[in-house]
Amino acid sequence: MSARSPHRLKLPAPAAPPLTGHLPFADAPGVPDPIAVTSRWLTRGGRPWFPVSGEFHYSRYPARDWQEELLKMKAGGVTAVASYVIWIHHEEVEGQVRFDGDRDLRRFAELCARHGLDFIPRIGPWSHAEVRGGGLPDWLLARACTPRTDDPAYLEPVRRWFGAVAEQLSGLDRTHGGPIVAIQIENELYDQPGHLLTLKRMAQEAGLSAPLWTSTAWGGVRLPPDELLPLYGGYTEAFWTEAAGGWPDTCRKHFFFTHQRDDEGIGADLRPTSVRGGEPDAFADRFPWATCELGGGMAVAYHRRPRVEPDDVGALGLTKIGCGSVWQGFYMFHGGTNPAGELGTLQESHATGYPNDLPVLTYDFQAPLGEYGQYRASYHQLRLQHLLLADFGHLLAPMTSVLPERQPVGQRDRDTLRWAVRADGTSGFLFVNNHQPHEQLPAHPDTSFTVEFPGATAMTLPSTPVTVPEGAYFCWPLRLDIAGLRLEWATAQPVCTVDDHGRTVLVLAATDGIAPELALDARTVTSVEAPSGETALLGDQILVTGLRPGTDALVEVRTADGGRVGLLVLDAATARTVYRGVAWGAERLVLSGDGVVFDHDEVRLHSLSEQPSFAVFPAPERAPVVAGTPVRETADGVLTRCTVPADPEDRAGDPGVRLVRAAGPAPEPATGVQDRASVPADKYFDTVAAEYRIDLGDIIGVPPQGPADDHRDGAPERRTLLRVHWTGDVARAYVGDTLVADQFYSGRRWDIGLDRLPAEALRAHGLRLRILPLHADAPVYVPEEAAGAAGTAAVGHAEWVITRRWAVREG
Repeated sequence: MSARSPHRLKLPAPAAPPLTGHLPFADAPGVPDPIAVTSRWLTRGGRPWFPVSGEFHYSRYPARDWQEELLKMKAGGVTAVASYVIWIHHEEVEGQVRFDGDRDLRRFAELCARHGLDFIPRIGPWSHAEVRGGGLPDWLLARACTPRTDDPAYLEPVRRWFGAVAEQLSGLDRTHGGPIVAIQIENELYDQPGHLLTLKRMAQEAGLSAPLWTSTAWGGVRLPPDELLPLYGGYTEAFWTEAAGGWPDTCRKHFFFTHQRDDEGIGADLRPTSVRGGEPDAFADRFPWATCELGGGMAVAYHRRPRVEPDDVGALGLTKIGCGSVWQGFYMFHGGTNPAGELGTLQESHATGYPNDLPVLTYDFQAPLGEYGQYRASYHQLRLQHLLLADFGHLLAPMTSVLPERQPVGQRDRDTLRWAVRADGTSGFLFVNNHQPHEQLPAHPDTSFTVEFPGATAMTLPSTPVTVPEGAYFCWPLRLDIAGLRLEWATAQPVCTVDDHGRTVLVLAATDGIAPELALDARTVTSVEAPSGETALLGDQILVTGLRPGTDALVEVRTADGGRVGLLVLDAATARTVYRGVAWGAERLVLSGDGVVFDHDEVRLHSLSEQPSFAVFPAPERAPVVAGTPVRETADGVLTRCTVPADPEDRAGDPGVRLVRAAGPAPEPATGVQDRASVPADKYFDTVAAEYRIDLGDIIGVPPQGPADDHRDGAPERRTLLRVHWTGDVARAYVGDTLVADQFYSGRRWDIGLDRLPAEALRAHGLRLRILPLHADAPVYVPEEAAGAAGTAAVGHAEWVITRRWAVREG
């Protein structure tokens, strides 16, 4: 094949109908939107259903803020919230089962229901989740029993635990209109199908019910036949591999289009090589390809400290859709903090027999939403994909993934373009991924694609070959119907649709470096207006070219059936600011580089700016108001730009950082389980750590009391982070003698949420940072960005990061 030849793919005839009714999953009788499972996709209300789930551990986050964080997840396109119900967080002391405060499982599930989010409790009893004992309490592990088996001495306390969980979730199942759509049994148990079935039956006997019962399926898991829906995963990086092992091949493979579902790398550090599960992908003929652990980020262990970039997460997610996923499940979608234990620390560690030392407190996970609710760039990358799934997931779910004949010859092939098509015989989506971590993929000049649908003339796109840029990943529509218009193809990614007074507007995102083109089926069109582009009739197609993507790149189409369709092509950066939700009485697009949540009668902005702005489409009839003051409106292409009244409060100066004690020599390296590097002993933080004192000045306020959703009219609510730029090995922050935050150095900034800390104690004792230097010979992997930190233990500088939250109401 010459360099200028297009990539070709002849799509097969549509697949035979999937198996139905072959699995013993059943929804509650009489529900208006019954959930069912075919062998290839899920359905809800009789329609193909493409859920997006995101993991958020309620017991690792302050309860007062749950509602706002759930709304952030919903605005990010998450439709179902998954959460481990971590046993040791609730019953650290035997017989003292706690569901109060930040452990209030019922309130968390009710908040999901209140805001239209499904809920998926992952009830264990063993969770892993980088928790002490995998979530099994110490008192249970001290008993004469064999955990994670049908040993009666183990099942007896498990039965009580399931009963306690069932009591908390009583009345929240689908029978009673509740949010629980699935329940996960155990986690990563690959060789005990009989025990998994025992646990499912025990949970059902306790009163738990859901239309879907699930199990993790990686590592060649063996499951009881047809009893549990297998869910898969895939991570961009791993903390659980060896320090000197390089980027794992089990992570590398997730950036290729493939039909292999299993990931044998997840949890491999806890899976004895002498014990094997079943065959990979053993359930492909009976179950759809669903996931629960696509890496939204990655934890940082002491011996291995991976760094995950936003495009790593974005490319992983889009590639999995192209591979054939019908359920995008992310772990973690929201980071958190380990609760303080009553008897000891609650993190995974060598001291608890695990092969990885994790930080005592932080479980940020580099997630799209951070440990303190910070918005990350990966959140915006994923939201773009989830908007597509919200509108077109019912089309994508039944589509088969088809791979081209010319594919990469192995995981080291960086030169063959990676692409695939999902199609159903009449329409489809073309996926391209030219990004992977660590090793940049080259640009692909003179690229075009030829796709042949069954019984139809082959289509070639674009009209002239283009260069697929380094790092690009995108999805282009093929023969997509939009309100009576047939969009034959486009070199821009569909984002979402919105109704503008009877006109359907499809928003598309251009790919940086590729000129957007639209090919319309002329038989479905009576007129086309493209003010910023050119149109040409080519046979049965109207080709729109020359568009300058942006807020004014709107192509107006009159359809043959008398309808009106708009095609708005945004540049890539602007497209990543698109949110969609019900705002001021109608469904609208809100475009903002900040955070946006939709909450019934208001839109809330989370911004670092003292005077943020946002754009709206379609424009509300009256200017929205903030604290009773109308926003200032200006034109922004076809959008309406709204500028919020400025926050009158003066900005705080940067915090003072005072060195109290310079660091001594780095502690000699120590190793623990599997000869992996161990965190230096606590004594070194008292003797050789550098110590800094942070001058908080006037920044200390009274942390918000009560639920954060009880906000007031007037000045915006403010939340304050201390952002520390530092180098070293391990950093810990203290208020008095209480550890309040920690981090292992990986080149990332260290955020500390002041609103989490007791104001009176801060005033009395201030905030101290202690930083250990990294020994030059420590067997520790740090990213390239963090190289050269050995022997240092220093704060470069610190700054305040103030997030303001405005409530924008209808005018």
